[in-house]
Amino acid sequence: MAFDGSNISAPVTAAENAALYAAVGIKCGSKHNTLNFWGNKETMNLNHLVLENIVSSPYYKNTLLPLKTHFEVIDEIYYNVEHLEPWEKGTRKTTGQTGMCGGVRGVGAGGVVSSAFCLLYKLFTLKLTRKQLTALLNHPDSCYIRGLGFMYIRFCLHPATFWSWYEPYFDDSEEIDPKAGGGDLMTIGEMVKSLLTKLDWYSTLFPRIPVPIQNMPRRDAE
Repeated sequence: MAFDGSNISAPVTAAENAALYAAVGIKCGSKHNTLNFWGNKETMNLNHLVLENIVSSPYYKNTLLPLKTHFEVIDEIYYNVEHLEPWEKGTRKTTGQTGMCGGVRGVGAGGVVSSAFCLLYKLFTLKLTRKQLTALLNHPDSCYIRGLGFMYIRFCLHPATFWSWYEPYFDDSEEIDPKAGGGDLMTIGEMVKSLLTKLDWYSTLFPRIPVPIQNMPRRDAE
């Protein structure tokens, strides 16, 4: 999952970005603590196989459903997340794939859904505020708490806001290995850039970024 920075460009000025956000109906600025969600507000824009495995997971039903606050979820991430893939290593089945699953891009035949994606979906159900999400992105105790915060942005928030969230972290040097079992070490900065440039996350598709937003005017990155 190596990052190719050639297709990353820097945003236009803050004033120009504010105008662009306003054009798609987004309020920006620190005084607006409520986040606007993008796409399907029930599924978190996940493909149906991943979502079905999350909501039927004993871990989600028995441990995560009763949790009421994002602080409790952060504790779960700290103690139970060791990678950020959708599936636990060695559990994903790809043989005998038929029916609807066979026709969905990025969908395998299932397996054991990861604690990371269960927790990501739980965060989605809590509808994080801007302040809560920012606290995840800057959390000092675990790179995986931070990583799930960045993934929350990519799956849940309006694509027109991605640059304002991600750009401050392009040079973040903290290391993270999102791959189940290890072997894909990168910096937080590299991970954030990959969230902007990749179409999928370990074979699970990201929500599409609309063409008008992809074509927003930008300057070359330094």
